[in-house]
Amino acid sequence: MIMGKWSRWQDWGALLAGVYAFLSPIWTTSTAAATWTLVVLGIVTALVALWSLAVPASVATKWLLALMGVLVFISPWVLGFHNLTGMAWTAWVVGVVTFVAVPTGSTRAVHAHPMAT
Repeated sequence: MIMGKWSRWQDWGALLAGVYAFLSPIWTTSTAAATWTLVVLGIVTALVALWSLAVPASVATKWLLALMGVLVFISPWVLGFHNLTGMAWTAWVVGVVTFVAVPTGSTRAVHAHPMAT
């Protein structure tokens, strides 16, 4: 199956989640740690999702999106902003959305990869 560029809904979902995380400090009560965490992780998530959209057969992007989902999800506990309800829930939801998007699209990426048998 040939996967077209810019067509995977999973990558679009991860891109939107990253952008939401990046922008969330604008409308959510935050601290410096929470703001910088979600801004940086949101930008990186969005960039990896863009890379995955541009190169849909890339297996590396699927692994990176899974890693980003885990990092965003655990960030409230690791960086101590789990008591900021809005920012913590943003991180948890963005982390889950990003992580869940990976398995639904990774099988097709592996089969579309030139080295797959």
